[in-house]
Amino acid sequence: MTQPSWPRVAVYGAGAVGCFFGAKLAEAGAPVTLIGRAAHVEAIRRDGLLFDSPGATRRVRIAADTGPESVRDADLVLFCVKTRDTADAAGALAPLLRADAVLVSLQNGVDNVPKLRDAGIDALAAVVYVATSMPAPGHLLHAGRGDLVIGEYGARPGPARSHGAPHQAAADQAAAAQPSARARQVADWFERAGVPVRLDADLRGELWTKLVMNCAFNAISALGRSRYGPMVDDPDVRVLMRDAIGECVAVARADGVSVADVDTLYEATMRLGAAMREASSSTAQDLARGRPTEIDSLNGYVAQRGQVLGVATPVNRALTTLVRLLERAAPA
Repeated sequence: MTQPSWPRVAVYGAGAVGCFFGAKLAEAGAPVTLIGRAAHVEAIRRDGLLFDSPGATRRVRIAADTGPESVRDADLVLFCVKTRDTADAAGALAPLLRADAVLVSLQNGVDNVPKLRDAGIDALAAVVYVATSMPAPGHLLHAGRGDLVIGEYGARPGPARSHGAPHQAAADQAAAAQPSARARQVADWFERAGVPVRLDADLRGELWTKLVMNCAFNAISALGRSRYGPMVDDPDVRVLMRDAIGECVAVARADGVSVADVDTLYEATMRLGAAMREASSSTAQDLARGRPTEIDSLNGYVAQRGQVLGVATPVNRALTTLVRLLERAAPA
């Protein structure tokens, strides 16, 4: 029996998240190229990617490059740059992508796909649940989970549909309520690589759910120099996290996004922290390395949208201000 073929994969912005999912696809047999910083690329070319996960450490032989040219031949592009770099990176990639290539945003924040669409890229969205870091060039440390939720971001751009036939409108509405064919195809590739995937027809609510969890963990983990376990064990920290979650829910609903209630999201956040006790946030990792954080796309985004929508967000605004203060104090 003929085995299904693999897509040619390019991972653009191969940090911890990109290296994790790129390595999973490569280990399953997909031809993968990691595109990242020179130090990482040099180490991976020389020694392979050191994949360090609980109970198993191995080296994954995988192609790596520093330039974007590798996306020209890719069927699947995993877009993993920091949110602050989305617009610039999208502009650089747009002229290189094949017309039939599928680009998937595996990023924090809720507004990356609109930025990609502004550059002419019809991207899929993904919500990532994985605890990873890069403690050294070419060294991936996996602390927990490793699953995805994949789907479209609202209605895809394209020509307006005819409104003349009620049966056609009903068919269009029914189709929009189901995961798209390309989302199902990408999910199949990941599942063949052992990555658990859930599909969602419209990922905007799930993106906001992940944003809520990021707003609860990221800044507090960075400011307190804490892993997730001690945070969910501390009753005072839990109160602070719940307050941040409540503000996020209020802003999301004011923005027309359907999300769960505060209690449900708080409990889900506590379960995530318990399952990823040894994880520290990407914000904490960025500050430790003296790099700019994504705070403006996390708590800062909630504070900014709250101001526009007339929703008070004192906790998220304070967390944003404190992280920005640490960013300015970090050595260059």
